Amino acid sequence: MESVRGPGHPASPGGGTVGGSGRGPTAGSRRERLRAETTAEIKKTALELMAADGPDAITLRAIAREMGMTANAIYGYFATRDDLVTVLIRDVYTALADVVDAVFSPSAAEAERAPAARIQSWAHAFRNWALANPEGFRLVYGDPVPGYCTPPGGAAPDAALRVCTGLVGIAHTAWPYAQHLYADSDFDWSDFDPGLLAKVRPVYPDLPPAAVALALRIWGRLHGMVSLEVYGHLSTQTTSPDKLFREELAALVRSLGLEPTAGPTARPSA
Repeated sequence: MESVRGPGHPASPGGGTVGGSGRGPTAGSRRERLRAETTAEIKKTALELMAADGPDAITLRAIAREMGMTANAIYGYFATRDDLVTVLIRDVYTALADVVDAVFSPSAAEAERAPAARIQSWAHAFRNWALANPEGFRLVYGDPVPGYCTPPGGAAPDAALRVCTGLVGIAHTAWPYAQHLYADSDFDWSDFDPGLLAKVRPVYPDLPPAAVALALRIWGRLHGMVSLEVYGHLSTQTTSPDKLFREELAALVRSLGLEPTAGPTARPSA
């Protein structure tokens, strides 16, 4: 963990400093804009360092050096390295949750869509986001940042809950078609972590344990394929990772008792 920055001027409620000139809303707005721009650059630089040299390259001193800032100056934005990492995880996890929620929203219009189409849309959205944001994917699902201490409750509990319930939502959508295929499942509630059940059972109270187990299987297949691609493990094995993903997704949908629909291919977007 980086050390806490040295003493500075305490912030006033209006966003300036105690004893500052207080030159009115225009000066305050300009300061806020510059601070927001610098904060965004710090986060962008951190992800670039991670992409180049791995998660242990994320240090406040290294970021300050890349940006031409003094080490003391950057502590005015993030008191510790862990504070920065927490914000990065929260930002990228929230962005992912926004993307997958947008294609799997339980609105009236979505309810009219074929279950297979909704499931495929979620899967493609997840993959497209990961390919467009590999550092973010690695930060959330892959390489731990050495020495990072996760805050109580997690770095991004709201986003994690949204993605988790979205995945269980896939199983919930498929369960009327798939339950006969898993009639011999012997899962019961004691087979799951209480924390997971506290998240999903209030949202999907009618799902049996076998359906929650199915959600974990779905996650394993989707996360596994995307991880192989993000980490470059498929690049020496196939020239058509998109085709491989689409066929794996079609097989997944069939395993849920559904017939896959014609779906989109990868369209990476920031």
